[in-house]
Amino acid sequence: MKILKKIFIGLGIIFLIILLCLIYLWLFDPLGIRALVKTNVSPISVIKTLTGNSTITIDNIDKNPLLNEQQEAQLESLGIEPSDLPTEITSEMKDCFIEKLGTVRTTEIIAGTAPTAIDFMKARSCFSEN
Repeated sequence: MKILKKIFIGLGIIFLIILLCLIYLWLFDPLGIRALVKTNVSPISVIKTLTGNSTITIDNIDKNPLLNEQQEAQLESLGIEPSDLPTEITSEMKDCFIEKLGTVRTTEIIAGTAPTAIDFMKARSCFSEN
């Protein structure tokens, strides 16, 4: 009976040591483990916590001044980062868009209609031209 009691005490101590090591690794993060774990914490809540100001509001960040929110969302849903696109349209680029998409579709996109995947695939060569 005494041996069984010593075994359980030994296992309890080992468990406690492992638990303390895990807590240390999580709190002090010497191995960078927390960066690998997605926490679903909003960056806005982090800013509010760090500044101590709970009235901070952050508007949607404009990733490309030439695009409206709907256009940016459409491009992001296609896997395209709007901030990687040019922020100015040159006359050569506009001529290329008209050539690739047609005058009507180019005018619609300039007016604010979200581009489709086909539109982007047709006109992507226009973005690299100078």
